[in-house]
Amino acid sequence: MNHPSPPKPPLIKRNRCPALADKITACLDLFLHYLVAEKRLATNTVASYQSDLIHLFVFLHKKDLAISAISPDHLRSYLKKLHAEQRSSRTLNRKLSCFRSFFRFLQTEQIITTIPTDYLDGPKIGRSLPKGLSIHEINLLLSHGTHTPLGLRNHAMLHLLYATGMRVSELINLDMVSVNQTGGFIRVLGKGDKERLVPFSQTAQKVLEQYLKEGRPLLLQKKMSRQLFVTKQGRGMTRARFWQIIGQTAVRNGIIKKISPHMIRHSFATHLLAGDADLRAVQMMLGHADIATTQIYTHVDSDRLKAIHQKFHPRG
Repeated sequence: MNHPSPPKPPLIKRNRCPALADKITACLDLFLHYLVAEKRLATNTVASYQSDLIHLFVFLHKKDLAISAISPDHLRSYLKKLHAEQRSSRTLNRKLSCFRSFFRFLQTEQIITTIPTDYLDGPKIGRSLPKGLSIHEINLLLSHGTHTPLGLRNHAMLHLLYATGMRVSELINLDMVSVNQTGGFIRVLGKGDKERLVPFSQTAQKVLEQYLKEGRPLLLQKKMSRQLFVTKQGRGMTRARFWQIIGQTAVRNGIIKKISPHMIRHSFATHLLAGDADLRAVQMMLGHADIATTQIYTHVDSDRLKAIHQKFHPRG
C-alpha cells in the first residue's frame, strides 16, 4: 500500500539565524518521512508529532540553539512554560514522548551524539479509568429513532459502534467492501493501517441491512460512493457531525450525561469482560497492540465487584 508523503512543515521563523531554521526543517522532514515510511503511523499521529515539534522549535529558536546544543535544561524550561500555561500532565507527557522519539531518531542518524530527554521525567498521572455507559443507557441510546434515511443511517452507525467497539475514525471511514453481511464480520482499518476482522451481532446486522436497503440509496440519489455511511450530499460522514448525532440522540432518548463515541467503545469492552469474555479476544477486537492497554477494562470491572462486595457483604 502506498503511503502519502508527510505534510511539509512550515518553515521556522527566520528572525535571527536562517541556517538554524534550515537545519531544523531538514531534520523535521527526515523524521516525518521516517514516521510515515518506516513506522507507518497514521496521518493524524504524524501531524500531532509535527505540531509538537514545531512548537518546541519556535520556543528554542529564540535562544539561537543548534539541535546538537539542546540540553535537558532547555527542555525543562519549555515544559515549565507549558505547565505555567496550565497544560495537563497528560499533554506534557505526550509531548515529552514525542521529543524522545525525535532525539533518539537523530542519534540513530548520527546527527546528534547525546539525547537530551534521557534525564527527563514527565509529570505523574493518576490512573484514569474509562467512563462508559450502563447496559440500560446503551439500550436507551439504541432505541429506534425515525425511519427517515438519516434516522436509519444514524441508528445503524450507533448499533455498529457498540456492536464492534470501533474507534469513531474507523467507523466513519468504512467502505462498502469492508462489510461481510453474510458472515457477520467487518474488516476494520485501524491505527498504522493495521487491519482486523471484528464480528458484529445479528441485531446490528438487521439494522445495517435496513439502512443499506431503505436509507443509503435515498441519501445518495443515484450518486456513487464507496463510503458505507454517507450524507445527503453523497459524501462520507465527518467526526464532528457524528459527535453531534450521538449528543442529539442521547438527549432525545432521555440520557442525561454527556456522551462521546469513545464512551461507547469503553462500554463495548467493559460489557464483554463483565460477561466473562476472553481478554485476548477483546484486545483483538479493539485493535490494541499491547494487551496492557486492554487490561484497564478489568480494573473497571473489579471496581464494580468491590462496590457490590462492600454493599452486600455483612462485613463489607
